[in-house]
Amino acid sequence: MSDLLHGINPVTEAISAGERKPIELFLPNGRLPPRLEQLRVQAEEQNIRIRLLDKPEFDRLAGHSRHQQGLLRLPPYVYADFDQLLESWRNSGRSAFFLILDGVTDPHNFGAILRSAEVAGCHGVFVAKDRSCSVTPVVEKTAAGALSHLLLCQVTNLSRTIEELKKNGVWCYGLAGDEGSQPLFSTDLSGDLALIVGSEGKGMRPNVRKHCDALLTIPMRGQIESLNASVAAAVAMFEIVRQNP
Repeated sequence: MSDLLHGINPVTEAISAGERKPIELFLPNGRLPPRLEQLRVQAEEQNIRIRLLDKPEFDRLAGHSRHQQGLLRLPPYVYADFDQLLESWRNSGRSAFFLILDGVTDPHNFGAILRSAEVAGCHGVFVAKDRSCSVTPVVEKTAAGALSHLLLCQVTNLSRTIEELKKNGVWCYGLAGDEGSQPLFSTDLSGDLALIVGSEGKGMRPNVRKHCDALLTIPMRGQIESLNASVAAAVAMFEIVRQNP
């Protein structure tokens, strides 16, 4: 089995990072535009097999994706384990910053959240094995190469994971819109922490919610009651970044 990665930016990051040794790069026959020519050169330098395909064959391989004429075949994505994420934090010299996703199932939201998490310097992301989107070509394309640099850990029990983080001195804050939640921008978010973000529709599950040290809400002034999960996660993550320079 293998994964087929679509899009120039994700393919470029995957080749550059080298976390998963690429199997082969697919490019269209004929004269290549500059960005695809750069990909070809990168692949040659790393002894990655290159296959040139006619447009109909290329489109058939890519399916219905917006492939940007760049396809990379990779070994299947391998999730990290809990200890790897802790090691990532301890080797960084910074305060702990983890993200926990409870029930995010939309691949575009998932990919967008992972992209924001990597840019924000998150030490790793925890997701549940059930009720959660897995890593797919759509996720990797939307993440725009973030998974070449960001650790992702699948766990059986998110509540147990939260308790394990607490044992390691990490405060766990859930993002919620409930009355009584603390305003995000007036809460002290310095130090070692994890942010928990719930699903697009129902938010965090009750059992996950009760394990949070505190609940945070994003102040809103408009008529719509909630933000898209990826937008809400990004707002909260960059408030954490602001408070932990």
